[in-house]
Amino acid sequence: MQRIAQSRPVPDRSHRSVRRKRRPRSAGSDGPTHAPGLTTLAPAFTQALPNLAGVRNSYSHEIHAELLYDLCAALVREGLGGPETWTESEGSAVLFAQRSILKGVGAERRELLERNVEYHLSVSDLAERDSEAVPLGNGHLAVTVECGGSGFLKLGTVIAALEEEAEGLGTAFYWTLTHAMYRVMRIYNHEDALEYEERMKEYAEEEDHPGQYEFPEVEKALPECIRKTLTGNHDVRTIRARRLLLRHCHGRYGPWIKRLRTIERLSRVRLPSDSSFREDGGYDTIPLPSLLVAFKEHDAIVSCFDEESQYMLEGSAEPALGVVFNPREPEEVRRAMRTVTRFVAFNCELFQLIEELADWEKSNASAHLDRGESSLRAA
Repeated sequence: MQRIAQSRPVPDRSHRSVRRKRRPRSAGSDGPTHAPGLTTLAPAFTQALPNLAGVRNSYSHEIHAELLYDLCAALVREGLGGPETWTESEGSAVLFAQRSILKGVGAERRELLERNVEYHLSVSDLAERDSEAVPLGNGHLAVTVECGGSGFLKLGTVIAALEEEAEGLGTAFYWTLTHAMYRVMRIYNHEDALEYEERMKEYAEEEDHPGQYEFPEVEKALPECIRKTLTGNHDVRTIRARRLLLRHCHGRYGPWIKRLRTIERLSRVRLPSDSSFREDGGYDTIPLPSLLVAFKEHDAIVSCFDEESQYMLEGSAEPALGVVFNPREPEEVRRAMRTVTRFVAFNCELFQLIEELADWEKSNASAHLDRGESSLRAA
């Protein structure tokens, strides 16, 4: 929210000289004359100045604060906030709203997300237009989730194991997971790397010496089973993948497949989208990738991402999630909370799967494979 914070001014008396006429002394008196019948309002104390510890010395004013208080009241009615949260927020309505929503997420799920990806939730009355913050207007607020750093998913060893279990199972797993993620979040995978490689080749052709450039050769870095399925009918591939996964959901890798099916179901939950929020926002780039999907630690996809990520923060990126609502309309508040809840639920299922795959790889993958830890990659 827009905030105005200013320390309380302390009057400066150092340049104010006050001269008083001396009271005439009584005859024969060598000391000061005391006025009879006068006493001090407070007893004398030994400190020269009062102790200001604990006294608030700064104050804030929140523009459109009435909207925030309406939202706070709505969150309390939905059971997402209370007196304890208000005390923790030190009377800040925007902090109360954000912490109430985060408490609805739950500490365990928040820790899971923080281990894997860098998300930031905020409540605001602003949108960005032409690189400037502009009020949303019409009594609306926005809940946004922005990504500051991408998670990392390495699938090469997992796909190989699934293919050993049944031909096509690894391919079915990969395409089903990829399509589910695309419905909900921005990811960076082989398709983005192929597009980057193509742009680099076009750029090199425009130069006088194109032969001096090296290209990542993304397609050669893909597992053979994935490379064979780059072309073909998408719908047919999806149907075959679903049938194959269903046949093996009680097999050796059943827990992975069941987790994947939950992820796919969550990705199909239809919630009203706020396309106008992004279209009118004037953002310079699409959302930063929440997840980098590669096959090895240092394959061509990772190389392409590392090159492109150097420029991803040069402009203002769209939020990974943005929902606009009227805090005075209870159903709109519930819709916004459902949208946030679905986004969090999807991400939690996804990153639980990622951690399960990483644990399996550490215990079962062959020693000669590169098994570095999955980690956050700053976008």
